[in-house]
Amino acid sequence: MTDANTLIETEVKSNDVVLFMKGTPQFPQCGFSGQVVQILNYLGVPYKGVNVLEDPAVRDGIKSYSNWPTIPQLYVKGEFVGGCDITREMFQAGELQELMSEKGIAAKSAA
Repeated sequence: MTDANTLIETEVKSNDVVLFMKGTPQFPQCGFSGQVVQILNYLGVPYKGVNVLEDPAVRDGIKSYSNWPTIPQLYVKGEFVGGCDITREMFQAGELQELMSEKGIAAKSAA
C-alpha cells in the first residue's frame, strides 16, 4: 500500500490539477468521471487524469488518502476539491472557476 500512497502523493503534489478517475480523460469509464472531465475540458484547464482501474491499490488508496469514499476525486494545487457532485455544483455556481483563478490556473468562465 505504501507504493500506492507514494504514487498518489507524487501525482497530487506534481500536477496543478489532477483527477483520479475511472478510465482516462479520452475514454471515461463511468458517468461521474465523464462529467468531471467535461467540466475541466470546458474550462480549458490542463489536468492529469489517473485511471484508478489500472491499479486496485491506487483505487483503494485514494479513498484513504482523501478520506472520501467515492471516485472521481479532483485535486487542485495539492488540495482535495471533491467528487463529481461537489465539482459540478462548484462549477455551476462559478466557484470552481474562482478556485482555479485563486490558485493561478487559467480557466474560462462559464457562459
